[in-house]
Amino acid sequence: MSGNELEYIKDVFKDNWIAPIGPHLTMFEDIVKKYTNSKYAVAVTSCTAGIHLALRALRVKEGDYVLCSSLTFVATVNPILYCGAEPIFVDSEEGSWNMDPILLEEAILNSTALGKKPKAIIPVHIFGVPCNMDAIKKLSDEYDIPIIEDAAESLGSTFNDKHTGTFGSIGVYSFNGNKLLSTSGGGVVVTNNKEHAEYMKHLSTQAKENRPYYYHTDIGYNYRMSNVLAAIGVAQMEVIEERIKRTREVNKIYQKEVGKFFYSFQEERSGDRSNMWLTCALMNGEDKPEDLIEHLSKDNIEARRIWKPMHEQPVMQGYKKYINGNSSLIFLQGICLPSGSDLTKADMKRIIKSIKTFFNK
Repeated sequence: MSGNELEYIKDVFKDNWIAPIGPHLTMFEDIVKKYTNSKYAVAVTSCTAGIHLALRALRVKEGDYVLCSSLTFVATVNPILYCGAEPIFVDSEEGSWNMDPILLEEAILNSTALGKKPKAIIPVHIFGVPCNMDAIKKLSDEYDIPIIEDAAESLGSTFNDKHTGTFGSIGVYSFNGNKLLSTSGGGVVVTNNKEHAEYMKHLSTQAKENRPYYYHTDIGYNYRMSNVLAAIGVAQMEVIEERIKRTREVNKIYQKEVGKFFYSFQEERSGDRSNMWLTCALMNGEDKPEDLIEHLSKDNIEARRIWKPMHEQPVMQGYKKYINGNSSLIFLQGICLPSGSDLTKADMKRIIKSIKTFFNK
């Protein structure tokens, strides 16, 4: 927490704005849209809810195809299934670990040849590192398939000096408890399309029509963020640049101090800015991430495995996939190192020492 959260929450309680409506909710949306240079923002209960609303806004329905990154958290894919649509998984490129544009085009061409052009593309800015949005946007424009950016982890990251989440038709950010900024749980959807924004906001409040009684012509959801959580978000947004500065410093320390022990680190493209929400690396072939994780745990230091790709998940079997093997390798050899923006110099010294001890054993 930044320190101002409690003061803003006190304002909320004092004014009795504790519902999913209120001045701090509007303020939070205004801050996010101004920061990202978006025209509209809708604060919701989670990034997952935001992706679901985005799919609904693009009229994705049962039986439709949606292209999405395979190397991601399951929350990217679940909303596709909520809509009754089918995911098509696209593997990762080297370096950034994000959606491979070459495989993406192959998936588009093959699906279209079968007479079923995908309804949307969901690239994920993995761990805060921007996707190659030039290539993905070019394919989106060429084949007329809208983009929903899963920017859950990349608030503050930029590609060609433009914020991730603002290249496609709709972008979604997460403010979950483990993110760079947190409202404890929540998300924000951004778009430059007024119709999309109004429709998503409408759906997020149970699709109630503007009448003096409850009247519904569409299926809606209880997805609107509360004014209490939005007050936390207002305070969090005040410190976003400080957080990014620190997480980027942490990444540089790892690369300088222990880079030689790893095969490679996840890379941002030259000229771009990742918020470096997590510093992630690939172990050398003879080293296993689970062994390093166990070693660090004995020193009371938490590290984690990279996600198991969606196309390898038992619940996702049977869906189309375009695979080059990169996401599987990243899962097998990848590790997420401690990356909190509140890590002190003493914390980093202790973590580095433990990592060196493991490799020098």
